[in-house]
Amino acid sequence: MAFNILGINHKTAPVALREKVAFSEDRLAAALQALREELGVAEAVILSTCNRTEVYWSGPVSGTDLSKWLERHHGNDLDLAASLYIHQDSHAVEHAFSVASGLDSMVLGEVQILGQLKDAYRVAQESGSTGPMLNKLFQAAFSAAKRVRTETRIGANAVSLASATVSLARRVFADLSAHNALLVGAGDMNALTARHFQSAGIKRMVIANRTLANAEALAAELKAHAAPLTDLDKELAEADIVISCTASPVPVITKRAVEAAIRTRRRRPIFMVDMAVPRDIEPEVADLEDVYLFSIDDLQQLVDENMQQREVAAGGARLVINEEVARFLAESRAQDAGPAIRALRQQAETIRQQTVEQARRMLAAGKSSDEVLDYLANTLTNRLLHAPTQALRQAAELADLALAETVTRLLTEERDRH
Repeated sequence: MAFNILGINHKTAPVALREKVAFSEDRLAAALQALREELGVAEAVILSTCNRTEVYWSGPVSGTDLSKWLERHHGNDLDLAASLYIHQDSHAVEHAFSVASGLDSMVLGEVQILGQLKDAYRVAQESGSTGPMLNKLFQAAFSAAKRVRTETRIGANAVSLASATVSLARRVFADLSAHNALLVGAGDMNALTARHFQSAGIKRMVIANRTLANAEALAAELKAHAAPLTDLDKELAEADIVISCTASPVPVITKRAVEAAIRTRRRRPIFMVDMAVPRDIEPEVADLEDVYLFSIDDLQQLVDENMQQREVAAGGARLVINEEVARFLAESRAQDAGPAIRALRQQAETIRQQTVEQARRMLAAGKSSDEVLDYLANTLTNRLLHAPTQALRQAAELADLALAETVTRLLTEERDRH
């Protein structure tokens, strides 16, 4: 085997450094071509996400050469030596399987990394940068990740603030498809939360924002509705779920506004989450009947609890990974031994044919059958044992006791079977 991984991730470097070595998807194909042309790498895949940049390659190119290439390619006068890690052979296989399964992610058990890894592999395939070695590795990694998802609960509980928000909402409203959601703010956090609610099948969603154009852009993506903050009172009265996350220095949702909404709703409950710091919703809103208000601290507590459950599941996931790695290595070694076994058999067949032909000539020359049989047995024995004997002698001279013991054990087992 010749599997190698060089990388930098959230464990080894801050985001300020990680972003300097990141590859955008539209640059991956060119980077892979440069890697092949400049270093002569036969097979390569580049995985680049917000939390990691990793180069998977097969061949004799050293990690030092690849790290220097990475620094040159990005041209940022980088010194990556202290932040890079290199995995080889069996350690590379284990790392690849762990990454695919979400065991090496910042958020333990995340599912997004598997899709990102598949995208990276697809780009490499389309660029002609993969071959038999990496094809085998990545297909096995995807299979291991599928088994981890099937046999463990590593991804069963919400561990992001956005997914935890949907999880909490389901505690109040079991069927989200019968309810309306109002998201105040059109930033990244609310955009992610909105996508989670869309996936959960929310009935209707409104994006309210100070800059209406930003709300309209997000609403168009999600097939939702957009509204200016001046319509907040009206939208509150129609919302069963309210998620607020703006950059306002003062609350944008007051207790008085929520009281008015409750009266209009005839006391139908409202589930509210304030994800902003400073807070968007006046804390006194929590005192109102028919309102379930959660803060970002409440969300974090739920995330922490779920993360503990994922940690428990991770133990089982790692056992699965260990089994898959062992299986992959065993199959790979068996395949690697194939050419040597075929060569050995071919050599033995050549020796057999030559010796039998010599025995026939001896018979034709009038030699007795006993004499020819002795010649045949002795010659075959000596010729077939010559190479193994030489290997054993060399192993002993080099103090390779493991090889010597293995060959001796195999020969002894073969003798005992007869």
